[in-house]
Amino acid sequence: MIISASRRTDIPAFYAEWFMQRIRAGYCTVPNPFNRNQVSTISLAPEDVDAIVFWTRFPRPLLPRLDELDRRGYRYYFQFTLLDYPRSLETHRPDVRQAVEAFRTLAERIGPERVIWRYDPILLSEELDAAYHRRQYATLADALSGSTQRSVISLVDLYAKARRRLVQPGQPPLVDKQTWAGDPAFGDFIRFLADTALSRGMEITSCAETIDLRPYGIRPGKCVDDDLLRRLFGIDVPAKKDPSQRPQCSCALSRDIGAYNTCLFGCQYCYATAGFEAARRRYARHDPSAAYLGAERERAGIAETATI
Repeated sequence: MIISASRRTDIPAFYAEWFMQRIRAGYCTVPNPFNRNQVSTISLAPEDVDAIVFWTRFPRPLLPRLDELDRRGYRYYFQFTLLDYPRSLETHRPDVRQAVEAFRTLAERIGPERVIWRYDPILLSEELDAAYHRRQYATLADALSGSTQRSVISLVDLYAKARRRLVQPGQPPLVDKQTWAGDPAFGDFIRFLADTALSRGMEITSCAETIDLRPYGIRPGKCVDDDLLRRLFGIDVPAKKDPSQRPQCSCALSRDIGAYNTCLFGCQYCYATAGFEAARRRYARHDPSAAYLGAERERAGIAETATI
């Protein structure tokens, strides 16, 4: 079993203590996001976990705990999102210089092949035009050269939660990605990203992208990657596509142990957080000793109704 920690929130940045308590307990519980009375128990015992995929923008709180994970025999790698959008879009993101430093430190600790750089999602507007992304991507690629072997990109998909925040009267409109893909300059931009990554020693892949970027040098990728796990750790995991993910997603099957509406970074394009104030209140009341992430201290005893 592969553990995803987590597509729904940033466990390394905000819930490292909760995660380690669950590692020591050997299990966690995960309420069904659509029916909170249905709760699954997921084993976190080392013998049951093939690998852990961490998703983060700032792993520093987890770094001192990696020695314990290693001693306990866990295998893991990181999907590390590193962008530098204006604060109006990423209200509480980490400072980019601190994020780059954390990225490099992590790569030095576990190896660059186990830290994957996500320049994702790419938004296009009058302010965030192709020239902007060329500058930002090249600058970050320079800063991360030698600290990663893979870059992942995708063009933004506006889910309903994000659309309500991003599509507002008086704001510069976002360019629909299908419209952008029809622009003659689109191919040059995507090739620039591919060439920039390659020249810094990185392969580049796309994430659940509906537009075929292979003609421009970018193949579809897998964020939960059975091939990478085989190469990194010599383990074979089922290559079956995760049916709970989007049709274009090729990720291998995993169990996500996170919770929606618990991340504090305030990214306006985020699909996993409906209300940032509610997420902050929930974080302030969360119980790090609870069996499930995001449990408030007075509600930590929720019953478990399903076992996996």
